[in-house]
Amino acid sequence: MPPKKEQQEEKKNKLGRPSNTLKMGIVGMANVGKSTTFNTLCKLNVPAENYPFCTIDPNNAKVPVPDDRFIKLCQMHKPKSEVQAVLSIVDIAGLVPGAHKGEGLGNAFLSHIKECDGIYHVVRAFEDENVCHTELSVDPIRDMDIISTELLLKDLEFCNNRLAETEHVIKRNNNKDAREEKEVLDKVKQLLDNKKWVRTGDWNFKEIEILNKYYFITAKNVVYLVNLSQQDFMTRKNKWLKGIKDWVDGNCPGDIIPYSADLEKAIFEEFQANSLTQERQKLSMLPRIIKTGYKALDLIYFFTAGEDEVRCWTIRAGTKAPQAAGVIHTDFEKGFICAEVMKYEDFVSLGSITAVKAEGKYRQQGKEYVVEDGDICFFKFNVGGGGKK
Repeated sequence: MPPKKEQQEEKKNKLGRPSNTLKMGIVGMANVGKSTTFNTLCKLNVPAENYPFCTIDPNNAKVPVPDDRFIKLCQMHKPKSEVQAVLSIVDIAGLVPGAHKGEGLGNAFLSHIKECDGIYHVVRAFEDENVCHTELSVDPIRDMDIISTELLLKDLEFCNNRLAETEHVIKRNNNKDAREEKEVLDKVKQLLDNKKWVRTGDWNFKEIEILNKYYFITAKNVVYLVNLSQQDFMTRKNKWLKGIKDWVDGNCPGDIIPYSADLEKAIFEEFQANSLTQERQKLSMLPRIIKTGYKALDLIYFFTAGEDEVRCWTIRAGTKAPQAAGVIHTDFEKGFICAEVMKYEDFVSLGSITAVKAEGKYRQQGKEYVVEDGDICFFKFNVGGGGKK
C-alpha cells in the first residue's frame, strides 16, 4: 500500500527557515582562531557589484561555493556573465561562560547567533603560549561543553518563558493552537533539561511547523572546525581529535573538519605574492569548509546556462520546479508551465543541447518535479503574454 499523503508530506518538512538566503554563523570561545578563519574567508569575498542589494558589513561575508561543474559550464559556453553560488557567513563575538545571563557580550552573541541558520563551531586544539586562553588552559572538550551549555540554557530560558505565556492563554480560553504549542514546548523542555539539542528530537510535520516559528538555537545544524597547529595538521596527529569526535557523537552530531587557521592564512599570503604552488593549494581546507556549511543549511543549486550567462541559483533541497523558477523571477512561478531539464553530466558528456535531445535525455518536467542539485534548467512560463527563460 502506498504511503498516505500526510506521511509523504511529513518527511518533507524541515527545521529552519524555508528560505534560500540562509547564513552560517562562526562561533567559539575567544582566542580559538575564529577571527583568523573569518578574515581568511573574507578575502574570498564576492564583489559587491554582483549583489547590488547586499549591505556590506565587516562582520558578514559572501564567499563563492567552489564547484568544478560551474567552471566547466563557463568553459563550454564562454558566457558574458558568470555568477557563482555563494555562502553567507557571519562572524559572531567570542562567547564566555554565563553568556546566557548577559556575561561579556552574551546578549549580542546570542541574538546574532539566533539570526543565523547554521553554526560553524571553531574549536581550539593547538597549544601556543603566545595566544592566551580565556580559561587559562587549552581543553577543547571543556570549551565545547561551555558553548553547548550556554546555547542550551538560552533556549531553555526562551522555552520556559514561552510555556508560561502559552499556559496563560490556555487557562483563559483553552485555545486549541495553544494546547498544540504547549505539547511541542513540553517536548522541547524535556530535551533541553536533558542537555539534548532540539534538532536531535523526533519531530513530525506539525511539530516542526510550530518549532520553526521560534528559531531555537539548538535546532540548527553544526559544523565543527577543529583548529590545529600547522605541524599537527601536516602530520594528521593531534591528541585531542579522538576526544572531540567522541564528544560530538555523544552530544550534538555534526561534520568535523580539522584544519589550521594559521596555515590557511599563510596559503592566502602566498597566493597574493604569486608564490603559491599547486601542492600547497591542495592543503587548504577552505573549499571543504564552505561546501560543508552550504550542505549543512540544506542548500543546493541548479544552473541556467547559455552564451549570455552561466549562473547558479540557490534553493533548499526538496524544492519543486515552480518554486525553483520563482527564485529567478516571481512571474516564472506564477505562470509556470513546465521546466525543461537536463542533467549536468549528460550535457558535459554529450557536448551540446542538441546531442542531449537526440539521446532523449532532455526532459519536460511538471509542477511536481523536485529540482536536483546540478540540474540545468530552462523554464516555460505564461504571465500576461508569457515567454520562455
